[in-house]
Amino acid sequence: MIFNVFNNLWNTIVEFVKQSGIAGFFANGGWGNLIMLAIACVLIFLAVKKDFEPYLLIPIGFGMLLVNFPGNTGLLEGGDAFIGFLQKGLPVYPCLIFLCIGATTDFGPLIANKKTMLLGAAAQIGIFITFIGAIAIGKAIPSLGWGPGIASSIGIIGGADGPTAILVTNILAPEKLSIIAVVAYSYMALVPVIQPPIIKALTTKEERKIKMDTVRNVTKQEKILFPIVVSFVTILIVPSCAPLIGCLMLGNLVKESGVVPNITKALANSLMYIVTIILGLCVGGKATAEIFISLDTLFIFALGVIAFSIATASGVLFGKLMCKLTKGKVNPMIGAAGVSAVPMAARVVHKVGQEEDPENFLLMHAMGPNVAGVIGSAVAAGVLLLLFK
Repeated sequence: MIFNVFNNLWNTIVEFVKQSGIAGFFANGGWGNLIMLAIACVLIFLAVKKDFEPYLLIPIGFGMLLVNFPGNTGLLEGGDAFIGFLQKGLPVYPCLIFLCIGATTDFGPLIANKKTMLLGAAAQIGIFITFIGAIAIGKAIPSLGWGPGIASSIGIIGGADGPTAILVTNILAPEKLSIIAVVAYSYMALVPVIQPPIIKALTTKEERKIKMDTVRNVTKQEKILFPIVVSFVTILIVPSCAPLIGCLMLGNLVKESGVVPNITKALANSLMYIVTIILGLCVGGKATAEIFISLDTLFIFALGVIAFSIATASGVLFGKLMCKLTKGKVNPMIGAAGVSAVPMAARVVHKVGQEEDPENFLLMHAMGPNVAGVIGSAVAAGVLLLLFK
């Protein structure tokens, strides 16, 4: 009888171990889970220790951690599952983030110097060149299965706009969402590392020292009319950009109207952080070993840095052209801020300028193309969705 008791106890322990996550590491594909858990820890480390996009990389890393414990599929599958339920809102979260961004953005520098809108547009060239490159790779390596949808998602990384990349990918290539999101936000965090060498390689010391005239004061009426006019023009031309541009401009109109300060405060603070953490968990929840550990990931990481580098270079080169046409009144470096990483890219331009001349203040001048880049990336996303949705 004692033997039977011990035998039953032993069988219970064995069955428990088999059902535990620990046993899953020794099953087929368990090594993939270990790799993904390691990647999740690296993302959390970079966010906490190195301050790389912590507001998003922490929830992405933790979401990745949660879903890669073996046997933990209950978090993923089914409408009532935790992350699975949150993921139903993926088409909406990027738009809500744009609404919040609009409530924190000052379009004054862009309104004061409208020609910098061209620099924001020039930086979007990286999106379309990378799109063409991804199409070419897809044809050269058919096993990748890359079509226009995936190529669009990869190209949009060049805009350095995480929410836009997530929206486009969720519609055109949802199976690549986790990879695209991690790559997009990784390169956004690396703006201070990637951009300075490109800026310095394409500009001379004399060009980097150019001081620009003080930006004029913009009236309240101009700031209120701006989001309305931009919405009219962009949405009439590219209707599919309405969700992003509409939310961005609504948030900005709420801010500039000055009559609803409590809503502005809620958008700029509470809602922004709530949506960011939910979005991060959703993206991390899609980063399973089966999806993330593949040849695709390596190609996407490589193309991501190419996209971002081309976008930066395009902005700087167009800035050089503008510098020549204005007889040296425009510092070409501000073209590098045409990517959508606000305000990080503008700060990088300002810092590089101060390295050459501590009395050269370029931050406000760089903010013009920087906020134009937000609009430009949303319009570029609208074009891709219009063509390939």
